Amino acid sequence: MPYSRVLAFDQPEAYVAAVRATDVELLLTSRGDFHAELVQVDLGRLLMQRGADSLPRIVRISNHPNRAPIVFLADPEQAPVRQAGVKMTPGEIIVFSPAATSYQRTKGPCRWASMSLSAEHLADASSCLVAHELTPPSSTHVVRPDPPLMTRLMALHDATIRLAKTSPAILAHPQAAKSLEQELLQAMVKCIDTQPTETRSAARQRTRVVANFEDFLAARRYEPVYLAEICAAIGVSERTLRTCCHEHLGMGPIHYLWLRRMHLAHRALLLADPAARTVTEIATDHGFWELGRFSVEYRLLFGEAPSMSLHRPPERPWPASH
Repeated sequence: MPYSRVLAFDQPEAYVAAVRATDVELLLTSRGDFHAELVQVDLGRLLMQRGADSLPRIVRISNHPNRAPIVFLADPEQAPVRQAGVKMTPGEIIVFSPAATSYQRTKGPCRWASMSLSAEHLADASSCLVAHELTPPSSTHVVRPDPPLMTRLMALHDATIRLAKTSPAILAHPQAAKSLEQELLQAMVKCIDTQPTETRSAARQRTRVVANFEDFLAARRYEPVYLAEICAAIGVSERTLRTCCHEHLGMGPIHYLWLRRMHLAHRALLLADPAARTVTEIATDHGFWELGRFSVEYRLLFGEAPSMSLHRPPERPWPASH
């Protein structure tokens, strides 16, 4: 049954939890009032999403193994973003490998658009539309379609999102949804049936280094770790790890580790029962032992004291991500 929904958020955790068909982790890299909008349209085979968020951030994207997703910048005037360490500009499309993990970094507000369908449906649609089967790529890459094709895809995506906002009943009608889905699939397939931009083997290698770094952090969770220990565990030099982190994350590995733990502590404070947990317990659980320094840095990053986050009325349960 076709459906659509429009969601608004003032907490990044709730925003990323609502994204469908992928797991997303978001770390804000700048202080400010966060607000975001997420529009989702499910036409049957094709799932579409349009997001807009207000602050610079790093996003870790882990795709669903059974989906074939693409992402592009929704605003022609959008500032470039860094995707897997490579600058991505309006007019380009990221074609994701199933189950791939990658990072996206922005320096300001971002408006993005996505489309996905199963690998089977992609093969069926492409056989009909371009006379050969397209399959999800073995590695994530970027394509730059001919401008008329990209303009057509963006126009159809824009029109669908407008209907979700203003006339959702039209999208809920099976015949209308089927017709629109066919138009969107045709535009999508023609755009991604394009040769990738130049293969960047070195960039893929650096992506693997950052993925191994993230896996190490996930395994150690909140334990204090040291740069030499990390490098030994993932088999790279300190210089290589710093270079890869600056390229993908915009910061060195130690600062990223600190930022990641701060966001985990923030999430834990928002979800905790203030009658059962204390700021001290949550801070030390996440490896922060200098409580005065933690409080100062927390306020600078999130705009409020840790105790205020702990006692804020919760906005849970957050929407499911799938």
